[in-house]
Amino acid sequence: MFGIMILGQQFRQEVGQTVGILMNPVLAVVGQHNFYLVLLVMATITGTYASLIQKYTIDWERMRKTQERMKEFQKEMREAQLSQNTIMLKKLQDQQKDMMAEQMDMSKMQFKPMAYISIISLPLLYWIYYYVSGHGSATMIFPFWGTQLLISHAFGPLTHWLYWYLICSIGFSQIIRKILHVGPV
Repeated sequence: MFGIMILGQQFRQEVGQTVGILMNPVLAVVGQHNFYLVLLVMATITGTYASLIQKYTIDWERMRKTQERMKEFQKEMREAQLSQNTIMLKKLQDQQKDMMAEQMDMSKMQFKPMAYISIISLPLLYWIYYYVSGHGSATMIFPFWGTQLLISHAFGPLTHWLYWYLICSIGFSQIIRKILHVGPV
């Protein structure tokens, strides 16, 4: 991501060309008119390795316990506010600093796997962008929308190819996470 911001569009193109060395043979087997299948397979692959990385880098039991403590703390805080119990509010406000620090630790734990996932995912996305940009006439048939150019915008800045990739990725990631038991117990 920083490569695009710092190094610009040229960087994305060069990474896309480099990854194309590996991906173009796959595309030749599947066929250019079936590019949606390439996106589907890539979404499945990225969902699988992202789930595996999260499974082994995040302490899900600790996260579950922290969420339970936070939920209980919020319940106590709400009750103290409703009953206007200033003594309890003071005690809970002192406790709030510790809870916020623990919440920050949980956020850090969740961001760590994102770096590993990005190292693999971004080059693949750069290749898709590079390929679709070079094949402006590539289309796909969407339910309710009909045939759409993959480079055209589906919603705001979201192009049709990215929309399809995200839908596939979210769906397959959820299935894979269930199979691998990734997430709070």
